Amino acid sequence: MRGRYGSGVPGFTEQVRAAAGHALVRPGADDTYADGDDSTWMEVDWPAFTRTVEVLGRRVNVIDTGGGDQPILFIHGLGGLWQNWLLNIPALMRTHRVIAPDLPGFGRSEMPAGRISIQGFARVMDALCGELGVESPIVVGNSMGGFIGAELAIAFPTRVAKLVLISAAGLSVEHLKRQPILAAGRLVAVGTARTGVKSLPVVSRPRLRRAALQLVVRYPERISVPLATELVAGAGTDGFVGGLDAVLGYKFRDRLPEIEAPVLIVWGRNDILIPVGDAHEYERLIGANAHAVVFEDTGHLSMLERPSRFNKLLAEFIAGNHRPEDDIPGVTG
Repeated sequence: MRGRYGSGVPGFTEQVRAAAGHALVRPGADDTYADGDDSTWMEVDWPAFTRTVEVLGRRVNVIDTGGGDQPILFIHGLGGLWQNWLLNIPALMRTHRVIAPDLPGFGRSEMPAGRISIQGFARVMDALCGELGVESPIVVGNSMGGFIGAELAIAFPTRVAKLVLISAAGLSVEHLKRQPILAAGRLVAVGTARTGVKSLPVVSRPRLRRAALQLVVRYPERISVPLATELVAGAGTDGFVGGLDAVLGYKFRDRLPEIEAPVLIVWGRNDILIPVGDAHEYERLIGANAHAVVFEDTGHLSMLERPSRFNKLLAEFIAGNHRPEDDIPGVTG
């Protein structure tokens, strides 16, 4: 169905209706939902892989596992931090050099010198790779991180070997009203600081965990307390409102055909924040080098909600499989 704006992206009213439906109708998680093993990341000596790198005059906190073959660059989304990849890094670090920064203004990274922008984030990622001696990583971005990854592939095409977009922002946000959303974003940021959403009771009690994570996770009550604790640590950071403004204020639809790298687009069927229709619109706009897949009964964070499924899919894509979803249950192309 085509939205009111004449593209494959649903209009605002359609998005609201779809979001409400996904939020209210939940059949119950199957056994493969949230099947990550916390021991895989809790036993990693993360401080040994943590570095502070000066990039364009500002300090950037980054996980860099070193070694391995083809590097992988993970870029988190708005309100996130490098820990959004906790269930993915351990599965890949044995065979790849994995790099996962906190974006400027998020996590432990310093705020950028000027106004936050998608183009600015892309420049930081390019410069970070230069500082680390990484030429052409496989770039994997979620939400705003996908927006940044796509911009990186456009602005610095030789920097990106392959691109994975997970529920990427950048398309349907074109039609949202900017000022009211920014005002709401400021209230969220202030409210987060005042109510202490990072506190243990929020994540240790299933109902509070659902309230804190229901916009991004299909079944928050199935996310473990240790993992949920790491996820909410990204709430209320200094860069949140600036990042939201950057997402709402930049359009690159007409430039997406410039992406030449192979692109895998991954979406949750029940994503509340960004409609699944955007997956197919990204595929259409990028062209023949893009392939979209959809995770059934999954929300905005496919890589954390379905880690075993996602890690296998990513490995197949990296290996050059043009239909990496084949033989992976619960994934449709």
